[in-house]
Amino acid sequence: MTMAEQLAAFAAGASYDRMSEVARGQVKLLLFDALGCAIGSLGAEPIGYLRTHTEEFGGAGLATLIGGGKTAPDRAAFYNTCLIRYLDFNDSYMGKTGTVHPSDNTGAVLAAAEYAGASGRDFIAALALAYQVQCRLSDAARSESRGFDQGTHGAYGSAAGAARALGLDAKRIANALAIAGASNNPLFVTRTGQISHWKGFAMAAAGMSAAHAAFLAMRGVTGPVTVFEGTGGMMEAVSGPFEIDWTKENLEKVLGCAIKKYNAGVHAQTALEAALELREANGFRGEEIEGVEVGLYERAYNIMGGGKYGEKHDIRNKETADHSLPYVIAAALLDGQLMPAQYAQARIVAPDVQALLKKVKVALADDLTKRYPAHSSARVKVTLKDGRSFLGDHEDYEGFHTRPMRWETVARKFEALASPHAPASLRKEIEDACARLDAIRVSDLTALLGRVGRG
Repeated sequence: MTMAEQLAAFAAGASYDRMSEVARGQVKLLLFDALGCAIGSLGAEPIGYLRTHTEEFGGAGLATLIGGGKTAPDRAAFYNTCLIRYLDFNDSYMGKTGTVHPSDNTGAVLAAAEYAGASGRDFIAALALAYQVQCRLSDAARSESRGFDQGTHGAYGSAAGAARALGLDAKRIANALAIAGASNNPLFVTRTGQISHWKGFAMAAAGMSAAHAAFLAMRGVTGPVTVFEGTGGMMEAVSGPFEIDWTKENLEKVLGCAIKKYNAGVHAQTALEAALELREANGFRGEEIEGVEVGLYERAYNIMGGGKYGEKHDIRNKETADHSLPYVIAAALLDGQLMPAQYAQARIVAPDVQALLKKVKVALADDLTKRYPAHSSARVKVTLKDGRSFLGDHEDYEGFHTRPMRWETVARKFEALASPHAPASLRKEIEDACARLDAIRVSDLTALLGRVGRG
């Protein structure tokens, strides 16, 4: 069999019964977190652009939009994934060859599951499968270092999960994977320099295409099943050679995913926790700070610290701010938190945060690089104008897989994000639906999501 056919056979056999109880619980937790991020995005200006676009272009009302209304499943996959991703507050996975946000697969899998009238159990298995595929590819396939973005691997995850949710057989799943994989090789430029809105929407585009591929395969459309190893395929044109034995895979990769504690890129989480703990323990204020020194592992330094992917002190918009270690550290030390409010345009350009971010110096620390990705280490030193200094050295943060976040903590995050857009009774119903996902149907959950206010 080709690798796509081997992966398809694994996907066709993916089931709730083959998952550990802890993995099932983790899927529920990750879904709850993702939905909080999605609801918290409602009302954001760029999301309004997408809502107008979706309503004007329309589509058969077969899948629910978070925030109300229905549209075609592939359009719902795009819009709902954009909601999940926009804040940059959703889960992450630190693979050996790249970092991804596997809850980006949720929109495609949810739309397909709703269309199919799937049970919550089938949805849990399909979503776990999507996570497994994207995360394993991010362990093995060196696409990012060759200039390709997260949707390269995510398209396979979303196609696998959507096809499984539709109940397709292995032959049709292989075609869905082939169509999606051959059509989605986006560029990493999306995440470098002055960052645009597309950072929050790029994976949604891959998910939309992947969902569309699954529906095409359902109809009988075929794709190039040598998409991985064939001439001009992924290994030759995108990633270089790699090996994954899909006959030996399971659905447990969800346990390696991290939930964000702070509204910032995942590679800033440990440094933020260290900085805020220093602030709380020592009682200093932002205006007292003379300088901040942060040591990071190589990947964090390149993405958020001013390394390979661009200088991080020229901050003009939300998208660049949440991927700038100097900005997020400065805003957190000034405000005592890092939530969506810290990305209002007025806050970004405020003199105090602009002045302090220029005092944040980021350096590459080889000893921390050696600990990655088993650990997400950071070292923070804050020096005050009176000469005092404080040092924080953290191996990881609350939410990293070595220190998992509890349901109660995710519930507080959900409340903070969702309360402006949904009444308390509805928030509780959504939480209960996530907790009881294996005892309900997907349509029960989507009906609740359709009742959420639009800002």
